[in-house]
Amino acid sequence: MKKSTKHLTIAAVIALAFAAALGSFLLFSPGDRSGGGARDTVVPEASPIGQAEPLRDSSHRLTDPERSELTVVEFLDFECEACGAVYPAVEKLREKYGDRVTFVARYFPMPGHRNGELAALAAEAAARQDKFEAMYAKLFDTQQEWGEAQESKKDVFRGYARDIGLDMDEFDAALDDPEVIARVRYDQRDGHGLDVQGTPTFFVDGERIANPRSYEEFEALIEDRLSG
Repeated sequence: MKKSTKHLTIAAVIALAFAAALGSFLLFSPGDRSGGGARDTVVPEASPIGQAEPLRDSSHRLTDPERSELTVVEFLDFECEACGAVYPAVEKLREKYGDRVTFVARYFPMPGHRNGELAALAAEAAARQDKFEAMYAKLFDTQQEWGEAQESKKDVFRGYARDIGLDMDEFDAALDDPEVIARVRYDQRDGHGLDVQGTPTFFVDGERIANPRSYEEFEALIEDRLSG
């Protein structure tokens, strides 16, 4: 494949991903519990503790530049199709700006997703073994294989843990550890306190932004903030 054609193909895929995310947002209004993998807009039943913050010292940083010029925080649900659709674009932005921008992932599992919180627990259990990013990528790369299921996918997530080389005894113990569960819900409570009502929701340097409608729009926003 010629280089120019390859670039066009990548651009088309990313454009379709953003279109899917935007379409999901338009299809579901606040209070809709029908799920369907779309942008869920049901606020979790959690109360903020203290002052809600978009970023904490404990938040999972996907990039950690020596001199960070900007911070992009995403409240996400691993089972949310809109999050899965935006994921390739976020990865492309990370690749381009990772040495200048801190990209952060925060848990916000929605109640309409059977395995959303369990997936977050799997990611946090992996983080306890310094493998958060590997599980983060694994969950999104395989989302179509487990998302929207009505039965527990714990065994599937255990398989992913093996794939990325985790100690399985430690992983299993972490899944049931109250501290791991509390860590996931801590992110969720911050989101609730910040009036996050759906996923994905982005904050740039602490300011909530409207979801970009395309990769190019997101890229332009970052460029503008970096040059400002």
